[in-house]
Amino acid sequence: MTSEARQSTARRRSAVAASTSGSPGGTTNLRGWVLWAVLFAAYAATLWVDAAPGAQYGPGERRVLGAAAAAAEGAALDRGPVGVGFPLALAPLSALGGDRLVVLGLAAVAALAFVLGRGLAQRVVPDPWAGWAALAVGLSPPALEWATAAAPWLCAGALLAGASACALAVRVRPRARTAFGGALALALLPWLDPWLLVAVAPVAFFLARWSARRGRTLLALGTLELQLASLVFYVSLNDRLYGRLFAPSPSELTDVVARLPRLASVWLELRWAPVLALAVLGVWLLWRSRRARLARLVPERGEAEHTAFLMLCVCAGLVAVAVFAAPTRGAAVGWLAAGLPCAVAPVAWGFRRVPRIGGALAALTVAASAWHVASGAWT
Repeated sequence: MTSEARQSTARRRSAVAASTSGSPGGTTNLRGWVLWAVLFAAYAATLWVDAAPGAQYGPGERRVLGAAAAAAEGAALDRGPVGVGFPLALAPLSALGGDRLVVLGLAAVAALAFVLGRGLAQRVVPDPWAGWAALAVGLSPPALEWATAAAPWLCAGALLAGASACALAVRVRPRARTAFGGALALALLPWLDPWLLVAVAPVAFFLARWSARRGRTLLALGTLELQLASLVFYVSLNDRLYGRLFAPSPSELTDVVARLPRLASVWLELRWAPVLALAVLGVWLLWRSRRARLARLVPERGEAEHTAFLMLCVCAGLVAVAVFAAPTRGAAVGWLAAGLPCAVAPVAWGFRRVPRIGGALAALTVAASAWHVASGAWT
């Protein structure tokens, strides 16, 4: 490689890093704060909306708040199928402000998850497409429903999006603090629910692979060691508390073949978020780009392809868990909600390709959310 080629490659990587990092004080950072404020206000507003009679869920319904209150008193570790980390994480908020502060904290984390999703989408397409996609997905009925529910799904979505952002940043420039930041986020996920390991696997693999570039093998081993240490501690704790390695016992799962029909019902649950149909277009755009090998002609396209592929791997893992491992229909929808922040990137790619159709789908999604809020039909 000539010196001119090396300089060109360095300039390209610097441009990618600058365009995707959202440097403090820049327009990108300001738009991120605005997006967070809008989503947090929308999520907090649902706390004053009651579910209609007969609805299965209500925004802010207290499903795990009792565990958080018990954790504040030191008595939450006797819960069965819920990861021990989530009630413990809610315990300080429960002790300080009770249930209302807990759900407000969850709303703040949910809004942050979609801000991180927007940052990932910026690696695929520029603003305004990334921002509009994050706003539309963040205001979809599944996001509004689970943002203030005492369940770990959107917290997991935030950690997955943050870890993915670190992995992709390491691909451009392998820094130790970025790599270990991503590894720490991945290490925390099994504590929310052990089945999150399915979605963790592709991010952990690419984080280690990209960390090992340029001879940084020790850095890659360090990220894996941090995750394995957390997992070993989690398994040991569950063995002492529940007498088994993981809180959900494999014997509690029904036959895998019998759960295959749930795949159709899982996709049917997304009917209230038509903007997610753009993710299917994003998959096609990724396939076409890789088939045409556009990354060889446009180097920046390689960043978009790697980002979209990693996000689709994460979403595919969560869909698999929703179909084959979720014990109830409500839990299956929750697993899908965990993938919403990572779905922003392929949605944004499709949005840019068909802006008019994307705008119509986004409008329908927001209208569906407004109807859900007005009627309290949180199903």
